[in-house]
Amino acid sequence: MVRISILLLTKNGRRDLERIMASLFSQKTTFDFEVIAVDSGSTDGTLGALRQHPVRVEQISPEAFHHARTRNYAASLAKGNILIYLSQDAIPATEDWLETMVTNFDDERVGAVYGRQFPRPGSSLERHDVFHTIYGECKVVKDPAHRNDIGYHFYHFSDVNAAIRRSVWEKQHFPEELKVFEDLGIAKLILDAGWKIVYEPKAAVFHSHSHTTVGLFKRYFDIGYTLRHLRIWDAPGMRQSMICDGWSMLKRKLHRKRSAENRQLVLGAIRQDIAKSIGFFLGINESRLPLVLKRHLSAYRVFE
Repeated sequence: MVRISILLLTKNGRRDLERIMASLFSQKTTFDFEVIAVDSGSTDGTLGALRQHPVRVEQISPEAFHHARTRNYAASLAKGNILIYLSQDAIPATEDWLETMVTNFDDERVGAVYGRQFPRPGSSLERHDVFHTIYGECKVVKDPAHRNDIGYHFYHFSDVNAAIRRSVWEKQHFPEELKVFEDLGIAKLILDAGWKIVYEPKAAVFHSHSHTTVGLFKRYFDIGYTLRHLRIWDAPGMRQSMICDGWSMLKRKLHRKRSAENRQLVLGAIRQDIAKSIGFFLGINESRLPLVLKRHLSAYRVFE
């Protein structure tokens, strides 16, 4: 039986997928793995690029795609007892990325693992600061039996670059009532069920997106709403840790501002941080807002 299943959700990702395929099939591992791609309507040659490699390709319509439901569908196709989720634009940084991720499951109480993300060259200052704060260099084992004093980081989990024990997924599917941030939803289910989640910085990928200031405002509105909806906002240390990290990022930006060449970049990043903070505050307090306004403020149409 195949022990590892690598699951990709694809749509028009040919450029990065060619690099991902090269990385996947040059991994140094002590086990076999399969690769399954669920494509939702690519028109750019993605399917042809996938079929040049030993990849099982399944197709769904663009309208059928759903962040949680499609991930659950991909898992249902898998034969492995470890499910690896990798975004179509996340490129493994090393040839032992997969081995490093999987060895964490030697601990039978580990339900899921996620790896580090490095921002791509040319990413915004805002992205560099966020990744520096969230994805540190130290390994973290999040154990519900001995809750870590890490505030909001306790529930952080990203399926851009992650692995889930199949037996855990079978009991704790991605929650399909969530349109987005399904990874946050399943992380809470896994931890609340008593499983550990490991952050493994050595299992790293290159991955980042560029967001406009308005886009970040709306994205953080949805994050705030999701934290409230999942009842994470009132978890121990949540608010204090977010304020602490926000203040640390602001201090780093102000320190950079002393250099004239960085001034405009820093000012732009600070504007984006302000937009995120306002969006997040409104998302946390969305119950006080009229529905028509919430629909306008949401990036992912979570209120429709």
